Amino acid sequence: MADSSGTVERPALKNDRYLRALLKQPVDMTPVWMMRQAGRYLPEYKATRAEAGDFMSLCKNAELACEVTLQPLRRFPLDAAILFSDILTIPDAMGLGLYFETGEGPRFKNPIESKADVDKLGVPDPEGELQYVMNAVRTIRRELKGDVPLIGFSGSPWTLATYMVEGGSSKAFTKIKKMAFSDPQTLHALLSVLADSVTSYLNAQIAAGAQSVMIFDTWGGVLSPRDYKEFSLQYMHKIVDGLTRESEGRKIPVTLFTKNGGMWLEAIAATGCDAVGLDWTIDIADAKARVGDKVALQGNMDPSMLYAQPARIEQEVADILAGFGEGTGHVFNLGHGIHLDVPPEHAGVFVEAVHRLSKPYHK
Repeated sequence: MADSSGTVERPALKNDRYLRALLKQPVDMTPVWMMRQAGRYLPEYKATRAEAGDFMSLCKNAELACEVTLQPLRRFPLDAAILFSDILTIPDAMGLGLYFETGEGPRFKNPIESKADVDKLGVPDPEGELQYVMNAVRTIRRELKGDVPLIGFSGSPWTLATYMVEGGSSKAFTKIKKMAFSDPQTLHALLSVLADSVTSYLNAQIAAGAQSVMIFDTWGGVLSPRDYKEFSLQYMHKIVDGLTRESEGRKIPVTLFTKNGGMWLEAIAATGCDAVGLDWTIDIADAKARVGDKVALQGNMDPSMLYAQPARIEQEVADILAGFGEGTGHVFNLGHGIHLDVPPEHAGVFVEAVHRLSKPYHK
């Protein structure tokens, strides 16, 4: 529904503890959500994906993308919803020919091999080639009815570039590292257009209704400390500088997550982001001691812990909460995405334990 000015009217947010924690404001308990919370571990997701036909058809159907976004919220009292999409939407919109090979993950028909390939790339129009993502954001935001905030996201420039240059997933990253060290100008040109694209894409998600955004730097951890700062962090910093930081009268928190990035926490925190995502390879108490009150922290239980028995899951939650200690600024999450064969009831134990066990830390 829109008022006479054309502005969409949106209901007040009923549960804002996730946004408050990211901004280090007081909360009644530690908020929790799970990376990949809408996904293959849920039988209802599998049914909806079958209805869509394939993964990208699911992403491009706003109603079905909304349905799978809401499915975990019907099961668990999560404190945020995250847009159901894929990190490779931007390269796909750039014309690289994204497809999914059974058992091999994402592949590109037209990988980036030269400066000439980079020169052909333009910043995709978020309301053109990527309008299906914005339609999903608008639909999800409407159907959430203000229950919890909606998180928008993108892959980082470096992570997107790894797929674009390698032609898909990689273990050794030899092609992109060859480009980084033998032809750095070409890689920097690619990373620059990707940084502009991610900034435009995330700002459009915010305009469409995302109330927080997150940048996933899945492969930043394969770089040396010097190369991480040159090829990954500086471009995320550029994006943070260009993001809309307020909408609908509220601040829009920004979270940066580099998998295996624990050695660079101080540098990540210095970008101006509001929160730093942690994987499970760093102790959260150490992370908090290093960044102090500069940023909030998100994380960081090992996703494989959800295979454990409920009592063990609860103990791990208790240990992480104790590691962070009293006060706000912690969003509980897994250190990476939930595994596809985790029993859904174990995810329920995890979410309930975070809420119940965290209350004493928020007096």
